[in-house]
Amino acid sequence: MAVDWTASMSQTFEYYVVDPDTWQNVRKIDTAISSSITRDLNTDTLGSANFEIEEALGECYIRIYLVVLQNGVTERFPLGTFLVQTPSFGFDGKRVTNSLQAYTPLLELKENPPPFGFSVMKNSDVMYNASVLADENCRPPVSRFSEGECTVKLHNHFVADTSDTWLTYLSSLISTAKYRFDLDDMGRIQFAPIIETSRMQPVWTFDDSNSSILLPDLTVDRDLYNIPNRVEVLYSTSYHTYRSVVVNDDPNSPTSIQSRGRVITHREINPSLPGVATEPQIRNYAERLLRHLSSLEYSISFSHGYCPVRIGDCVRLNYISAGLRDVKAKIVSQDIDCKSGCTINAKATYTKNLWEQTYE
Repeated sequence: MAVDWTASMSQTFEYYVVDPDTWQNVRKIDTAISSSITRDLNTDTLGSANFEIEEALGECYIRIYLVVLQNGVTERFPLGTFLVQTPSFGFDGKRVTNSLQAYTPLLELKENPPPFGFSVMKNSDVMYNASVLADENCRPPVSRFSEGECTVKLHNHFVADTSDTWLTYLSSLISTAKYRFDLDDMGRIQFAPIIETSRMQPVWTFDDSNSSILLPDLTVDRDLYNIPNRVEVLYSTSYHTYRSVVVNDDPNSPTSIQSRGRVITHREINPSLPGVATEPQIRNYAERLLRHLSSLEYSISFSHGYCPVRIGDCVRLNYISAGLRDVKAKIVSQDIDCKSGCTINAKATYTKNLWEQTYE
């Protein structure tokens, strides 16, 4: 029976020590007092967690479950697996409380560097090699690519920098194939394709109807500062010099010259283009550049009850009373308070093109 996340339910939490070699639960922790989870797409390890537990634990992996009781049926949903340490403890006269700082399994890839001069060779399969190297250099399970599953190959040797860790090196390597690191609910290391939000399918819809779990307050941030309304491109070769200027003079655009009452110029000199560019190609490049620079990123902060949405997922926002209608946004961070109600404070981003004019 599927859980109806918009309906009434009972919620509790369970904690287990996890064997890092088998990735299985080995012991239930009955002395946990509280916990919180942060998931963040913009941090290298994708998040962290905090625990308060009565018993003293050495360094170990802990898995958190949300336990849901609805219509007489109990189901458990993993919220993540975290490597914990015991940096401090307190005593209130009755019991000792250990405060545990915890990290995602990606931390293991951050702890060691590749060998000096390490490289993945030219013409190598990017994702196959990256997944094998990740698997060989950490204990948590890694979702491995088979050879040839991803068709992207290296055009040059990919050499590790002396300042690299395995995490930074492999993150850079997989970005050449438009992938990023990811974690599933059990804490297993995976790889997710990097896709524009507009091309993603929403996994959940938040709205302000009576059945919604979206809480009534949200914040939308945007920054129009420095978005240009004039682009100038200069391109020179031994034989030709081309100059192309494109302006946003659309009165319906909030960043156009008419709307702002002033010119804001972005100049680019000798852009990197394949071969020797022609004048029409420079014109087309300038148009595409202004269109790209006229894309404004909106940041939306909102809270909701738990539902199966993770960072990197696309959601649809139909918060009509706040002026958000059929907005597709990507979840970039979540703060999860692991107590009754399991409120999630989320941040999502989406982009809006402020200049749609094209040129022939």
